Amino acid sequence: MPVPTPPAIRWTHAFLDFPADRFDAGSAFWLAVTGTRLSARRGAHGEFATLLGDGDAHLKVQVVGPPGGMHLDPATDDPQALVDTALALGADVVDRQERYTVLRSPGGLLWCAVPYQGESARLPVITAPDGAISRVDQVCLDIAPSRYDDETAFWAGLTGWDLVAGSRPEFRVLKPPAHLPLRILLQRLDEERPTGAHLDLSCSDVDAVRAWHESHGATVIARQQRWTVLRDPAGFAYCLTARDPHTGALPVAPAP
Repeated sequence: MPVPTPPAIRWTHAFLDFPADRFDAGSAFWLAVTGTRLSARRGAHGEFATLLGDGDAHLKVQVVGPPGGMHLDPATDDPQALVDTALALGADVVDRQERYTVLRSPGGLLWCAVPYQGESARLPVITAPDGAISRVDQVCLDIAPSRYDDETAFWAGLTGWDLVAGSRPEFRVLKPPAHLPLRILLQRLDEERPTGAHLDLSCSDVDAVRAWHESHGATVIARQQRWTVLRDPAGFAYCLTARDPHTGALPVAPAP
């Protein structure tokens, strides 16, 4: 069966999924490091909230059962058409609600097809007390080696975005139109496990932003040349990268 042409992704939301006993700690941390405020909680059990700022929101939080994690919600004018495309590309429907559909990617990542609600303006960069700037602008999908090609083909087909090589052999990047708030990094892992996801922030000074995040309760897991892996107070990993917070581009290496 031919894969239908996907509808244009008009906006993207990243959902931080916290177990109930970690919701307050996780939400407080991300509010602090993104300079946002929490919306009124909504949903049948008050399980959803949005991180609000001077622009259109793209970060949300949710109370879930263990173990928690994060997921991506692409928004379109025709969510059912996005669902149809996803099914043709190998996804499965997990749940249908009035305003969204929960699906599972071929590699096992849950995500939601949601309606576009007129968003257009990205949240601004955030300035730390010492002047370093940062921005949540990337969702990294952590993919097992046996599923990497299939999962990459799925997300490329679903979004219709440009797929380009990353800075390392295990990275590929889906680059959205410039006005959208989140791009997708596809990372090939060294171990077999269901596809997961984490947030990446671009930073003008990784060490300075890392110190600021540590002051709000984050802990360092590992340091690499161009990124640092941390754990937020709710126990979930994320990365600070040396990409430009305005453009998302990596710094140019000095000439030899």
